[in-house]
Amino acid sequence: MEKYRVVQYGCGKMSKYIMRYIYENGSEIVGAIDINPDIIGKDISCVIGGEEKGVTITDVKDAKALLESVKPDICIVTTMSLMQDVKEALLLCASLGINAITTCEEAFYPMNSNPNLTNKIDTLAKENNCTITGSGYQDAFWGNLITTLIGSSHNITKIKGSSSYNVEDYGIALAKAHGAGLTKEEFEKQVASADEISDEERQKVIASGNYAPSYMWNVNGWLCDKLGLTIVSQRQKCVPQFNDYDIESSTLGMTVKAGMATGMSAVVTTETKEGITLETECIGKVYNKDEFDRNEWTIYGEPDTTLVIDKPDTVRLTCSAIVNRIPDVLKAESGFVPTSRMGELKYTFRTK
Repeated sequence: MEKYRVVQYGCGKMSKYIMRYIYENGSEIVGAIDINPDIIGKDISCVIGGEEKGVTITDVKDAKALLESVKPDICIVTTMSLMQDVKEALLLCASLGINAITTCEEAFYPMNSNPNLTNKIDTLAKENNCTITGSGYQDAFWGNLITTLIGSSHNITKIKGSSSYNVEDYGIALAKAHGAGLTKEEFEKQVASADEISDEERQKVIASGNYAPSYMWNVNGWLCDKLGLTIVSQRQKCVPQFNDYDIESSTLGMTVKAGMATGMSAVVTTETKEGITLETECIGKVYNKDEFDRNEWTIYGEPDTTLVIDKPDTVRLTCSAIVNRIPDVLKAESGFVPTSRMGELKYTFRTK
């Protein structure tokens, strides 16, 4: 891996690994940005540990000045899960001509959930000759791994996937987005009801920029883009998950009582013109003592093929995927470019 100058935008749980991986791959952090007053003004070593790096965490209100000053090769945005929540960071990078990659799950393929904002970022990035994209765990485990399996099939009729993760590992914004800590009634009103609409109504919400897709919504779009499939219809259903005893959540700062939602399962069904159905499910919740991350996919056709991965280290796999994608982002065309158009995710060898 060549030596890159990186700005870390968001210094929470994910950045602990990302910044360390950047250094260990021979590159350097030249700036860091956050909103947390407890770490603003401190050296990034307060996040990643070890000796001081000489890089002070900057208040988000001074993000533009920092980026203009240090002129990084790329900015890594690890803050929130929806495009609306990361738009300021991505639009800022695009306006300054700075390449950016984000862990924002919707940014994996936002063309099918927030096309207007995506087009705005795309236009700005093209004008200023930079590339914006989203990557992470899904790039390999819900994306390239699946299309590689399909590449060894004679024919396929259905792609079925299921992946679970502990919302405790990702921060309070993600946990709340999954309805963790809500009562059954609150979940129905605040989360599930959003998808109890017709296809026409959903398209209006998407056009307005206010749609809140589950992670697999964008994964299905990415898979269809990568495979050259034409989407005819797509819908999702969010179902609350429960536990039969109380669970402490350090992320939510509360006890999730038995009968309260620990999170949710979101199932996305996509029908294509080519006759191939995608049925994908992501399960995000506060785990009980017996639960662990699991990734399972079945390709139906000739032959049927099932892939099961138990206990993937989802957080660190997410972070390493981000770092390993940097060379592809820097080589990509200008605009908002999903990784479905960047080739397979590859290991980057460290500079000696």
